[in-house]
Amino acid sequence: MPTAKKVLVVEDEADIAELLTYNLKAQGFETEIAPDGLDGLEKARKGRFDIILLDLMLPGMDGLEVCRKLKADSTLSNIPIIMLTAKSEEIDKIVGLELGADDYMTKPFSPRELVARVKAVLRRAGTGAVEGGEAISVGDLEIDTESYRVLKGGELVDLSSTEFRLLEYLARRRGKIFNRDQLLDAVWQDDSYVEPRTVDVHIRRLREKIEDDPSKPEYVKTRRGIGYYMRGEK
Repeated sequence: MPTAKKVLVVEDEADIAELLTYNLKAQGFETEIAPDGLDGLEKARKGRFDIILLDLMLPGMDGLEVCRKLKADSTLSNIPIIMLTAKSEEIDKIVGLELGADDYMTKPFSPRELVARVKAVLRRAGTGAVEGGEAISVGDLEIDTESYRVLKGGELVDLSSTEFRLLEYLARRRGKIFNRDQLLDAVWQDDSYVEPRTVDVHIRRLREKIEDDPSKPEYVKTRRGIGYYMRGEK
């Protein structure tokens, strides 16, 4: 039998944490609860979790700071994070995504939807490359689709699984322009909960990692009013 996926629930509202763990366990997940940010960070460092559900408003250390610290730790940065927030403002969602969160949910939400999102994020994280393994070169970028590594000028670039899939998809189709919906269908595939704005955030994060000057991108370019594309020449 496959090993159960482990979920860390960082949530200070005990009733919500228990509800989440109950529904996750019913779907075969192993769960652990952390009631505040500091405890969540410590548990994440000690455990081997497949995904983290991280509340935004936490005592001691808020969810954004926990997310920032997790993504800055090379041993933890690849763990997918879904942020949970009671705030509906767009800025909170965007900040979370820019820090490296893979998805977000605004309270109140249904446990069934949350479980579906957990499965979708894990599916994306575990899929790896979109197509067959080979090396793709664009300028001084080397995209190794077998080891899922990206080198820029010989230096390793730390990308999340979604960033890698997005870069690979564009690199395989250099010069072709894709709008947000096309990229959602190709990279996020059957995850119907992801909003088109999420594409913009991931493009921005990707540029910050691979471009010398993200404000003047040389690799992932924008055709205003149409979409995004990878520069055509190698």
